[in-house]
Amino acid sequence: MNTNAPSSGTGWSGSQRWLLGTTSVAALLVGLDALVVATALSSVRADLGASVEQLEWTVNAYTLTFAVLMMPAAALGDRLGRRGTFVVGLLVFALASAGCALATGIGQLIAARAVQGAGAAAVMPLALALLGAAVPPALRPKALGVFTGVVGASVALGPLLGGLVVEAVSWQWIFWLNLPAVAVLAVAVLARVGESHGPRAALDLPGLVLAAAAVFALVWGLVRGNPAGWGSAETVGALGLGAVLLAGFVARERRAERPMLPLGLFRSRSFAGGNAAIFFGSASAFGAVFFMAQYLQDALGHGPLAAGLRLMPWGAVTMVVPRLVGTRIPRIGARPFIVTGSLLHAAGMAWIALIAAPGMPYAAMVPPMILSGAGVAMVIPATQAAVLGAVSGPDMGKASGAYSTIRQLGSGFGVAVLVAVFAAFGGYASPRSFTDGFVPALATAAALSLAAGLCAAPLRPRSRAVHTEATGANGTSAPAR
Repeated sequence: MNTNAPSSGTGWSGSQRWLLGTTSVAALLVGLDALVVATALSSVRADLGASVEQLEWTVNAYTLTFAVLMMPAAALGDRLGRRGTFVVGLLVFALASAGCALATGIGQLIAARAVQGAGAAAVMPLALALLGAAVPPALRPKALGVFTGVVGASVALGPLLGGLVVEAVSWQWIFWLNLPAVAVLAVAVLARVGESHGPRAALDLPGLVLAAAAVFALVWGLVRGNPAGWGSAETVGALGLGAVLLAGFVARERRAERPMLPLGLFRSRSFAGGNAAIFFGSASAFGAVFFMAQYLQDALGHGPLAAGLRLMPWGAVTMVVPRLVGTRIPRIGARPFIVTGSLLHAAGMAWIALIAAPGMPYAAMVPPMILSGAGVAMVIPATQAAVLGAVSGPDMGKASGAYSTIRQLGSGFGVAVLVAVFAAFGGYASPRSFTDGFVPALATAAALSLAAGLCAAPLRPRSRAVHTEATGANGTSAPAR
């Protein structure tokens, strides 16, 4: 029985507040580990004798399994129980964190990071699914605003926490700190959060395998594009195989009696537009943060902790703005926030690209960073509201899994594209060389953000919080447009 079922009223129950808090903190934890390693890479290289490519894989191994397994994890949660699968994901994440801390070689660290990403894959989409199933439609945008604000703290805290822990103790403690946090969260969830399920149909195993294989191939191609070459057989083959497998997944889902992802969801302009917007929005934001942290160190000469502190103006607004946006989405819709936020972020990136120079005063970066951070903080809760507001309770797990996967794919795509642009124009030989690549990379981030805003154009100016859906005989949803 779902003890956190949505109420018909507009007030928050105690169990719903508890659920919002625990799911938000859990999502913050897995979000932190996508960024916290960035400022520790130099120490890892010194301790484990890692090459540059091996260091890249300490980041990409987490991203790869995270992206590949989110939709399968959401499907398993629907079938086996969302709360139970969520807790298992937390425990796998904690055990893998211990493996990272105990690693004595770079290969062990990469393997543990991959397992850590697998645990995170069960946490993020099921956090959204539990929240969407428990919160009434009228309160859902506000809940998503709070959720996004907490998770957004990972952008500000990730580089800062990484630099602080590395300089104060050692890089291993980045991972050891996950264990007590997971222990508290797991106990809290089991004690206070009710179980919920999606449709109790048999698992669509062929669809699950095709989806996982397609995402794996696509992410592999994006990750390997720069080191192997975008025209190499490995990269072209991986991307081509991913496209073929994706087409096979679509064909399978069209015929399946109980599909893992009902394709009828994409007939909703909110669902399709929100997912497309978050793909390009995540590509722009994650790629920009990847290079902003390096610019502060390699072009402006700051250390890891100092660089993390100087990213705080960008990250601070990503914690505050989503809560304000979440309370206003029900009144004016998601589209204005996606379009406005995309324009603000694009303007911030273009501004920094225009003024960037070796040794530039840091103060000149603060206004565009705030502008950019406010824009990103508008886009994320608005796209979540558009996507989850387009589905009913039974499809909530599938929709959140698709959204989380597409968002993660966008992050990998953005880093790959910006790295390719950076490498074509600059390098790491000197502050001037780095800046020469950094400027066109940020201009590309601005272009990606504009693409996110264009994807929101088909959305209704003021959409209902939840669309009325017609459920077909085969159990798939046909959301209203």
